[in-house]
Amino acid sequence: MNEHYYLELCENPVQFENASSVNNVFFDEANKQVFAVRSGGATGVVVKGPEDKSSVAFRMDDKGEVKCIKFSIGNKILAVQRTPKSVDFINFIPDYPHLEFSQECKMKNASILGFCWTNWNEIVFITDQGIEFYQVLPDKRSLKLLKSQSINVNWYMYCPETAVILLSTTFQGNVLQPFAFKSGTMSKMSKFEIELPVVPKPAKLNLSERDIAVANIYGQLYVMYLKHHSRTTDSPCAEVILYQLPREGSCKKTNVLKLNTTGKFALNVVDNLVVVHHQSTQTSIIFDIKLREPDCALNVHQPVLPPRSIHPYRIPLTGIGYLELLYVYTLIGYQWYLQVKLPPTVNLLQDKGKLIDFLLRRRDCKMVILSVCSQMLNGEDKGSLPVVATVFDKLNQVFKEYLEAEQTYTVAMESGPSRGSAARERPVRTQAVIDQSDMYTHVLSSFTEKKVTEPPSSHISMAHYLYELVIKTLVHHSLFYMLHQFLQYHVLSDSKPLACLLLSLEGTYPAAHQLSLDMLKRLSTANDEIVEVLLSKQQVLGALRFIRSVGGNDNISARKFLDAALQTADQMLFYTIFRFFEQRNLRLRGSPSFNPGEHCEEHVVYFKQVFGEQALMKQATV
Repeated sequence: MNEHYYLELCENPVQFENASSVNNVFFDEANKQVFAVRSGGATGVVVKGPEDKSSVAFRMDDKGEVKCIKFSIGNKILAVQRTPKSVDFINFIPDYPHLEFSQECKMKNASILGFCWTNWNEIVFITDQGIEFYQVLPDKRSLKLLKSQSINVNWYMYCPETAVILLSTTFQGNVLQPFAFKSGTMSKMSKFEIELPVVPKPAKLNLSERDIAVANIYGQLYVMYLKHHSRTTDSPCAEVILYQLPREGSCKKTNVLKLNTTGKFALNVVDNLVVVHHQSTQTSIIFDIKLREPDCALNVHQPVLPPRSIHPYRIPLTGIGYLELLYVYTLIGYQWYLQVKLPPTVNLLQDKGKLIDFLLRRRDCKMVILSVCSQMLNGEDKGSLPVVATVFDKLNQVFKEYLEAEQTYTVAMESGPSRGSAARERPVRTQAVIDQSDMYTHVLSSFTEKKVTEPPSSHISMAHYLYELVIKTLVHHSLFYMLHQFLQYHVLSDSKPLACLLLSLEGTYPAAHQLSLDMLKRLSTANDEIVEVLLSKQQVLGALRFIRSVGGNDNISARKFLDAALQTADQMLFYTIFRFFEQRNLRLRGSPSFNPGEHCEEHVVYFKQVFGEQALMKQATV
């Protein structure tokens, strides 16, 4: 039954004291921290994050109801809002006084809607009249105004990954003004307008923060708008409209996610997937904006997988609704993180090419991809050859791109940094990079009934153990003609280990001996190996002719060839080889005799016994 769910809540949720009349609970999206504030902090504040080591507990004076509370990055400074006009600060830096100091907003008659930390000592106040960007000076227990901007604000959103704040402006609220923050600077980005399905008359606030989400997807900042159409329209189903928000340039409407239903929804982004939760059916659907439907207009997306519920999480409570489980966690003292389960997607997405595209972009994808490959090649639901080729082409392309990036990085490091060039980062090997060792270990080594060839377009050299698997499989099934073709057309690249493997198969396939010899000759760096192969086959004259053809006869061992000739029991062959080396000795040293270091004494004795001492070559006289 677990294979039914492709979404689940994390196994170890953050647990905290549930919200009550004496305990207020707050969540900081930037640091992923939950604050449990008892009695305004007088009886304790407990801060918990996704890791136990990030837990903090302290007390602070009760100066009124806490409206918002957040730590700066690294838990260095605590900010607490109690009134609409000011924010209080407490140092948590070691050796700094643990005293509160306060900062009022600069704009007269303004009310603070909230605040966001953009650095460990930089904070932004968002008011209904604009934004104020401050630097916190913990040693002086004061703040310095860096920049401010007057603008009517209805509500705001913050993306901590990109340090971008989005402000809702105008009466209808559908004109959004983003600001970017980095290292003490505030940049005003291009504003844009959300297209409303119905324009109210007279004008009133019509775009709520409930219908907007800001997220970083595939390294790009997007604003997601949950658009509810009127029931009187031809297509009343809701949509999610994605606007890409570049640092420079205008915002563009780039993607439309078709929800194919109406009702109440909530949005998440998990592992670069847009997850849409539907309240009435208690199901969720996921979208991958890099997957495009072949029968849809450009950048219009249907759900990748059919709707499914989130995997149930057992807690000792009842009566919690579907969306409430995701949002009203303060009532039960639990905070979960949503996760994508990849194994169930394998059977839910039948198009293997699309499945691999989907999996390659996920964090923990390697073992699932390998299981798909194994299933296609050796499972009950075997894939056709074109489908298998498509999948391997996609995997090879990712592997090739990684190898090229690694090579470029290595060359750049060896040549040293050039003037004016940015420091190059080493390419990260993600789980999408599946090499030949992974494929051999988890897929190919488990069977011998498939033919595996190197894709001609990959330009990636195959490892020896893959060639070995191919050759043994072909010989096992007596596909000798195919083996011959693979070697002839260089599907199997020449190498010494491969030639030796062919030699070992001679008993099963006699022609493997000549194929091996041809391969060694093509290598042109395997002369010694060729001689050894010929001698092992008692082709002593053939070995001698070969070594003469490559000009190595002056350096070869006489003993090796005489031993091989002796083992043939062919006396005339021994005579011919013996005479060859006598002539070589005479040419090189002026004497036909063998040097003591050549260790040919026993061969000279044998020659005298068979042919007589008078048959020995005489030294030339002048």
